[in-house]
Order: sequence, then structure tokens, then C-alpha cells
Amino acid sequence: MNDTAIPSQYVTRTSRADIEQALVAAGKNLDRLQAADLAMMEDFHTGGRIATGQLADLVDITPDSEVLDAGTGIGGTARYLAARFGCAVAAVDLSDEYCETARWLNRLVGLDDRIVVRQGDVTTLPFDDSSFDVVFSQHVQMNVAGKDSLYQEARRVLKAGGQLALWDITAGNGRELDYPLPWADGPDHTHLSTPAALRAAIETAGFTVKHWRDLTEEVGTMMRTMGSLPPSPLGLHAFVPNFRERVKNVSEALSDGSLQAIQAVVLAR
Repeated sequence: MNDTAIPSQYVTRTSRADIEQALVAAGKNLDRLQAADLAMMEDFHTGGRIATGQLADLVDITPDSEVLDAGTGIGGTARYLAARFGCAVAAVDLSDEYCETARWLNRLVGLDDRIVVRQGDVTTLPFDDSSFDVVFSQHVQMNVAGKDSLYQEARRVLKAGGQLALWDITAGNGRELDYPLPWADGPDHTHLSTPAALRAAIETAGFTVKHWRDLTEEVGTMMRTMGSLPPSPLGLHAFVPNFRERVKNVSEALSDGSLQAIQAVVLAR
């Protein structure tokens, strides 16, 4: 699939320039940039870096682990894991633009020796069977109609006993959603499952659930708190079109139960 088939917010053609402008406006020296300098603007999912850290706390990762960030965006999770654990990370995203931006940021913070970025589809991953110890998937499946293919591929590339770490948005009480949302400008690019259907697809693909929590209330509170912080040049609003409106809509949907937030770790059988 080429970039023309990807939701428009992932293909602006200006993400690198927009991020560079935001970093300079925040007083960051690009020649001495640290991975932590990017923390406010690289986790394109609800809860941001806090949610990424909480999910990573649930997974066993060592410097020897082979990790895949499936649906990496501009590479925030991949950089966080490589910096925190010293592990090798492969990162995949469908958007060529995001892949190029991720490679640039990896070089800026000196993590390009630990992270390999490849353009690819999470339903047809470009890796051999049993290549990874851990796969991360955060806010990816809402854009993927073929849940079976998504999780079958994750199982295929994981070693037996490997871990799939998930942070996901699901359908809630059936109320109509307001758009745009962070992952979609309209319903054509939204493929939400109920929590039960999502869990069934994961288990059918060959996984055993180790941890499964509904964090809707917690993440709703977290997002309201984050929304009350003083404005900063650094944030996803720097390169995601209409980001504040997207966040407003997803926050309200989490608050009224239209959406749910699920945190999970499952093991490859």
C-alpha cells in the first residue's frame, strides 16, 4: 500500500520540518539533542510517554531482547525502549514519511545504531518467523480492518513464549463518535472492535492473555490533566493536523464511554 491510501494526518509531507521548527522554538540544540528532549512529541497515542512507560513496565526486556515496534509512527516507542533497555529494536510503519522522520530523529539522538526502521504493513510484516522476543503495538489496530491478519503476523514473528504488549482503543457503549479522532478524519478509517472481540481475535491468533486491564477512566483523567498544562512548542500538535480537536474528541469519547482503553500483555503459545 502506498502513502496515498494512508489517512491524511499520517502523510502531511511536512512532519520533519514541523518537528524541527518546534524543537528550535523550544530552544533545543539539534547538534546535542537527547532522547528525553523528544518525550513530549513522539508518542502518538492516548497517555503519551506515561502510557508507554507503564506498558514497558509490564514486559520483560533485557539488553539482549529483540524487540519490534509495529506501527512505530515517528519512532517514539522504539527510541524509548532502545534508550531505556539498551536493546535492539526494529520499527515498522506504513507511512514512508514517518519512517524517514523516525530515521532522522534516531540519528539526532544517537540511537540509529540500535534501531532499524522499515516501511511495511503490520498485516504482512517484512520479517522471518520467530524473529522477536517482544512486539509492541500501541493504537495501531483501530486503522486495521483485518484484525486476524494483524495478530497472526505478530504471532508469526514472535518466538514461542514471546510477549505482545498492547495499548489500544476499542468501541464502547455504541454512541456515535465525533471526528476527527487521532487516528481518523472520519469513519472510513476507523475499525473499532469491542474489547471482547479484540481479545477473541488475539487469543485465536495463538496468544494466551497474561494481563488485561480496562484503563478508560485512568487515561481519561490523565488526558484532562495533560490538557491543562501550559502551552509548549513541543507536542504532537507540532506535526499532526488539527491535533487539539482530535484530542478533544477522543477525550470526550473516553469520558462518556463511547470509547474504551485497554492495556494488555499476551504470550505467544
